[in-house]
Amino acid sequence: MVLLEYQELELLITRVREISGFDFSGYARPSLLRRASRYLAKHTMNLSELYVHIEQGGKAVYDFIQELTVNYSEMFRDADFFIALRSEVLAYLASYPAIRLWVAGCASGEEAFSLAILLKEAGLFERSLIYGTDLSERVLASAREGVFGLGHMRTFSENYMLAEGKRSLSDYYHVAYNQAVIDATLRKNIVFSLHDLTGDGVFNEFQMVSCRNVMIYFNLEQRQKVFKLLYESLGMFGFLCLGKRETLRYSGFEENFRIINAHLNIYQKIK
Repeated sequence: MVLLEYQELELLITRVREISGFDFSGYARPSLLRRASRYLAKHTMNLSELYVHIEQGGKAVYDFIQELTVNYSEMFRDADFFIALRSEVLAYLASYPAIRLWVAGCASGEEAFSLAILLKEAGLFERSLIYGTDLSERVLASAREGVFGLGHMRTFSENYMLAEGKRSLSDYYHVAYNQAVIDATLRKNIVFSLHDLTGDGVFNEFQMVSCRNVMIYFNLEQRQKVFKLLYESLGMFGFLCLGKRETLRYSGFEENFRIINAHLNIYQKIK
Protein backbone atom coordinates (compact mmCIF):
# COMPACT_ATOMS: atom_id res chain seq x y z
CA MET A 1 0.00 0.00 0.00
CA VAL A 2 1.21 3.53 -0.83
CA LEU A 3 1.50 5.46 2.44
CA LEU A 4 1.12 9.21 2.19
CA GLU A 5 2.95 11.69 4.41
CA TYR A 6 0.94 14.33 6.26
CA GLN A 7 2.54 17.11 4.22
CA GLU A 8 1.51 15.37 1.01
CA LEU A 9 -2.03 15.03 2.37
CA GLU A 10 -2.23 18.77 3.07
CA LEU A 11 -1.25 19.56 -0.52
CA LEU A 12 -3.81 17.06 -1.76
CA ILE A 13 -6.56 18.65 0.39
CA THR A 14 -5.70 22.05 -1.09
CA ARG A 15 -5.81 20.76 -4.65
CA VAL A 16 -9.14 18.95 -4.14
CA ARG A 17 -10.60 22.20 -2.76
CA GLU A 18 -9.34 24.16 -5.78
CA ILE A 19 -10.75 21.65 -8.25
CA SER A 20 -14.05 20.77 -6.62
CA GLY A 21 -14.79 23.37 -3.95
CA PHE A 22 -15.10 20.59 -1.37
CA ASP A 23 -13.10 21.45 1.73
CA PHE A 24 -11.57 18.66 3.82
CA SER A 25 -9.58 21.07 5.99
CA GLY A 26 -11.84 20.46 9.02
CA TYR A 27 -11.52 16.68 8.87
CA ALA A 28 -9.31 14.68 11.24
CA ARG A 29 -6.07 13.88 9.45
CA PRO A 30 -5.43 10.24 10.50
CA SER A 31 -8.74 9.10 8.99
CA LEU A 32 -8.16 11.07 5.78
CA LEU A 33 -4.63 9.71 5.49
CA ARG A 34 -5.85 6.15 5.88
CA ARG A 35 -8.66 6.55 3.35
CA ALA A 36 -6.52 8.35 0.77
CA SER A 37 -3.85 5.65 1.07
CA ARG A 38 -6.54 2.99 0.67
CA TYR A 39 -7.78 4.74 -2.49
CA LEU A 40 -4.27 4.65 -3.97
CA ALA A 41 -3.92 0.95 -3.15
CA LYS A 42 -7.36 0.12 -4.51
CA HIS A 43 -6.65 1.83 -7.83
CA THR A 44 -2.92 0.87 -7.92
CA MET A 45 -1.88 4.53 -8.26
CA ASN A 46 0.99 6.54 -6.87
CA LEU A 47 0.48 10.12 -5.71
CA SER A 48 1.53 11.67 -9.03
CA GLU A 49 -0.98 9.50 -10.88
CA LEU A 50 -3.68 10.50 -8.41
CA TYR A 51 -3.04 14.19 -9.14
CA VAL A 52 -3.35 13.55 -12.88
CA HIS A 53 -6.55 11.61 -12.21
CA ILE A 54 -8.35 14.24 -10.13
CA GLU A 55 -7.21 17.07 -12.43
CA GLN A 56 -9.87 15.75 -14.81
CA GLY A 57 -12.45 17.11 -12.35
CA GLY A 58 -16.03 15.90 -12.66
CA LYS A 59 -16.61 12.23 -11.90
CA ALA A 60 -12.92 11.52 -11.27
CA VAL A 61 -12.56 13.96 -8.37
CA TYR A 62 -16.09 13.19 -7.19
CA ASP A 63 -15.27 9.48 -6.86
CA PHE A 64 -12.14 10.33 -4.87
CA ILE A 65 -14.18 12.55 -2.51
CA GLN A 66 -16.70 9.74 -2.05
CA GLU A 67 -13.92 7.37 -1.05
CA LEU A 68 -12.75 9.77 1.64
CA THR A 69 -16.18 10.32 3.11
CA VAL A 70 -18.34 7.19 2.77
CA ASN A 71 -19.01 5.44 6.06
CA TYR A 72 -20.48 2.03 6.56
CA SER A 73 -23.24 1.54 9.08
CA GLU A 74 -25.56 -1.23 10.30
CA MET A 75 -29.24 -1.35 11.15
CA PHE A 76 -29.72 -1.23 14.94
CA ARG A 77 -25.99 -0.71 15.45
CA ASP A 78 -25.38 -0.42 19.22
CA ALA A 79 -28.52 -2.19 20.41
CA ASP A 80 -28.43 -0.48 23.82
CA PHE A 81 -28.81 2.88 22.06
CA PHE A 82 -32.12 1.81 20.52
CA ILE A 83 -33.36 0.37 23.82
CA ALA A 84 -32.62 3.72 25.49
CA LEU A 85 -34.15 5.60 22.58
CA ARG A 86 -37.42 3.72 22.98
CA SER A 87 -37.71 4.36 26.74
CA GLU A 88 -36.01 7.74 27.19
CA VAL A 89 -36.70 9.64 23.96
CA LEU A 90 -39.71 8.21 22.10
CA ALA A 91 -41.70 7.95 25.34
CA TYR A 92 -41.16 11.73 25.73
CA LEU A 93 -41.97 12.54 22.10
CA ALA A 94 -45.13 10.41 22.12
CA SER A 95 -47.20 13.44 23.18
CA TYR A 96 -46.08 15.50 20.15
CA PRO A 97 -48.66 15.81 17.33
CA ALA A 98 -45.85 15.65 14.73
CA ILE A 99 -42.28 14.43 15.09
CA ARG A 100 -39.38 15.37 12.83
CA LEU A 101 -36.12 13.46 13.19
CA TRP A 102 -32.82 14.01 11.42
CA VAL A 103 -30.17 11.36 10.86
CA ALA A 104 -27.09 13.43 9.96
CA GLY A 105 -24.49 11.45 8.03
CA CYS A 106 -26.93 8.66 7.27
CA ALA A 107 -24.70 6.69 4.85
CA SER A 108 -26.90 4.06 3.13
CA GLY A 109 -29.88 4.71 5.37
CA GLU A 110 -29.38 1.92 7.92
CA GLU A 111 -30.11 4.10 10.96
CA ALA A 112 -33.02 5.91 9.28
CA PHE A 113 -34.69 2.55 8.58
CA SER A 114 -33.98 1.42 12.15
CA LEU A 115 -35.66 4.56 13.47
CA ALA A 116 -38.64 4.00 11.18
CA ILE A 117 -39.10 0.50 12.62
CA LEU A 118 -38.71 1.79 16.17
CA LEU A 119 -41.33 4.49 15.55
CA LYS A 120 -43.68 1.99 13.92
CA GLU A 121 -43.47 -0.36 16.89
CA ALA A 122 -44.06 2.60 19.25
CA GLY A 123 -47.17 3.63 17.29
CA LEU A 124 -45.58 6.96 16.27
CA PHE A 125 -44.57 6.29 12.68
CA GLU A 126 -47.60 7.78 10.94
CA ARG A 127 -47.02 11.22 12.50
CA SER A 128 -43.25 11.13 12.05
CA LEU A 129 -40.96 12.30 9.26
CA ILE A 130 -37.34 11.20 9.14
CA TYR A 131 -34.72 13.14 7.20
CA GLY A 132 -31.59 11.20 6.31
CA THR A 133 -28.76 13.34 4.95
CA ASP A 134 -25.27 12.69 3.69
CA LEU A 135 -22.82 14.48 1.43
CA SER A 136 -22.50 11.46 -0.83
CA GLU A 137 -25.12 11.22 -3.57
CA ARG A 138 -23.91 7.71 -4.29
CA VAL A 139 -24.83 6.33 -0.86
CA LEU A 140 -28.04 8.38 -0.81
CA ALA A 141 -29.11 6.73 -4.07
CA SER A 142 -28.56 3.38 -2.38
CA ALA A 143 -30.53 4.54 0.69
CA ARG A 144 -33.50 5.58 -1.45
CA GLU A 145 -33.62 2.11 -2.99
CA GLY A 146 -33.51 0.51 0.47
CA VAL A 147 -31.71 -2.57 -0.83
CA PHE A 148 -29.20 -4.57 1.21
CA GLY A 149 -27.35 -7.81 0.70
CA LEU A 150 -28.81 -10.80 2.52
CA GLY A 151 -25.48 -11.28 4.32
CA HIS A 152 -25.90 -7.84 5.89
CA MET A 153 -29.47 -8.65 6.90
CA ARG A 154 -28.30 -11.50 9.10
CA THR A 155 -26.18 -9.06 11.10
CA PHE A 156 -29.01 -6.51 11.13
CA SER A 157 -31.46 -9.15 12.42
CA GLU A 158 -29.12 -10.05 15.28
CA ASN A 159 -28.80 -6.36 16.17
CA TYR A 160 -32.59 -5.96 16.02
CA MET A 161 -33.12 -8.86 18.43
CA LEU A 162 -30.53 -7.43 20.84
CA ALA A 163 -32.37 -4.09 20.60
CA GLU A 164 -35.48 -5.89 21.86
CA GLY A 165 -37.40 -5.55 18.61
CA LYS A 166 -41.02 -6.61 18.91
CA ARG A 167 -41.31 -8.65 15.72
CA SER A 168 -38.96 -10.32 13.25
CA LEU A 169 -36.85 -7.97 11.14
CA SER A 170 -37.91 -10.00 8.10
CA ASP A 171 -41.41 -8.54 8.60
CA TYR A 172 -40.00 -5.24 7.31
CA TYR A 173 -38.42 -6.38 4.05
CA HIS A 174 -38.93 -8.81 1.22
CA VAL A 175 -36.37 -10.71 -0.82
CA ALA A 176 -36.01 -10.02 -4.54
CA TYR A 177 -33.16 -11.17 -6.77
CA ASN A 178 -31.30 -12.46 -3.73
CA GLN A 179 -31.36 -9.06 -2.02
CA ALA A 180 -33.41 -7.62 0.83
CA VAL A 181 -35.69 -4.72 -0.12
CA ILE A 182 -37.02 -2.56 2.72
CA ASP A 183 -40.81 -2.32 2.53
CA ALA A 184 -42.17 0.78 0.80
CA THR A 185 -44.44 1.44 3.80
CA LEU A 186 -41.34 2.19 5.87
CA ARG A 187 -39.65 4.29 3.19
CA LYS A 188 -42.66 6.57 2.64
CA ASN A 189 -41.93 8.68 5.73
CA ILE A 190 -38.19 9.03 5.08
CA VAL A 191 -36.63 11.79 2.96
CA PHE A 192 -33.03 11.25 1.86
CA SER A 193 -31.22 14.36 0.66
CA LEU A 194 -27.79 15.90 0.21
CA HIS A 195 -26.43 17.93 3.11
CA ASP A 196 -22.86 18.80 4.03
CA LEU A 197 -22.40 19.26 7.77
CA THR A 198 -19.22 21.24 7.14
CA GLY A 199 -20.74 23.78 4.76
CA ASP A 200 -24.53 23.76 4.69
CA GLY A 201 -26.83 25.43 7.21
CA VAL A 202 -29.99 24.68 9.17
CA PHE A 203 -32.79 23.34 6.96
CA ASN A 204 -35.55 22.46 9.46
CA GLU A 205 -36.41 22.26 13.17
CA PHE A 206 -36.28 18.79 14.66
CA GLN A 207 -37.39 17.03 17.82
CA MET A 208 -34.45 14.66 17.57
CA VAL A 209 -31.11 14.73 15.78
CA SER A 210 -28.94 11.65 15.58
CA CYS A 211 -25.36 12.36 14.52
CA ARG A 212 -23.58 9.22 15.63
CA ASN A 213 -20.02 8.31 14.72
CA VAL A 214 -19.62 11.38 12.50
CA MET A 215 -17.88 13.86 14.81
CA ILE A 216 -14.90 11.53 15.13
CA TYR A 217 -13.92 12.47 11.56
CA PHE A 218 -13.67 16.21 12.35
CA ASN A 219 -11.04 18.25 14.17
CA LEU A 220 -12.06 20.28 17.26
CA GLU A 221 -12.71 23.52 15.36
CA GLN A 222 -14.94 21.77 12.83
CA ARG A 223 -16.73 19.80 15.57
CA GLN A 224 -17.65 23.08 17.29
CA LYS A 225 -19.11 24.44 14.05
CA VAL A 226 -21.15 21.26 13.55
CA PHE A 227 -22.37 21.34 17.16
CA LYS A 228 -23.63 24.88 16.55
CA LEU A 229 -25.52 23.68 13.48
CA LEU A 230 -27.05 20.75 15.38
CA TYR A 231 -28.01 22.98 18.31
CA GLU A 232 -29.74 25.46 16.01
CA SER A 233 -31.54 22.60 14.24
CA LEU A 234 -33.18 21.36 17.43
CA GLY A 235 -36.43 22.65 18.86
CA MET A 236 -36.56 23.39 22.59
CA PHE A 237 -36.49 20.10 24.55
CA GLY A 238 -35.34 18.27 21.44
CA PHE A 239 -32.87 15.41 21.77
CA LEU A 240 -29.31 15.18 20.46
CA CYS A 241 -27.81 11.70 20.06
CA LEU A 242 -24.07 11.20 19.56
CA GLY A 243 -21.95 8.07 19.23
CA LYS A 244 -20.45 6.22 22.16
CA ARG A 245 -17.00 7.62 21.45
CA GLU A 246 -18.28 11.18 21.05
CA THR A 247 -19.13 13.78 23.63
CA LEU A 248 -20.66 17.20 24.03
CA ARG A 249 -17.67 18.33 26.08
CA TYR A 250 -15.62 21.17 24.51
CA SER A 251 -18.53 21.88 22.13
CA GLY A 252 -19.32 25.24 23.71
CA PHE A 253 -22.94 24.09 24.16
CA GLU A 254 -22.61 21.89 27.25
CA GLU A 255 -24.77 24.21 29.40
CA ASN A 256 -27.55 24.25 26.82
CA PHE A 257 -28.26 20.55 27.25
CA ARG A 258 -29.05 18.17 30.08
CA ILE A 259 -27.67 14.66 30.05
CA ILE A 260 -30.27 11.96 29.41
CA ASN A 261 -27.85 9.05 29.11
CA ALA A 262 -24.15 9.66 29.82
CA HIS A 263 -22.98 6.27 28.52
CA LEU A 264 -24.80 6.59 25.21
CA ASN A 265 -24.33 10.36 24.86
CA ILE A 266 -28.00 11.27 24.59
CA TYR A 267 -28.77 14.90 25.50
CA GLN A 268 -31.84 17.15 25.68
CA LYS A 269 -31.78 20.81 24.72
CA ILE A 270 -32.93 22.94 27.66
CA LYS A 271 -32.00 26.47 26.55
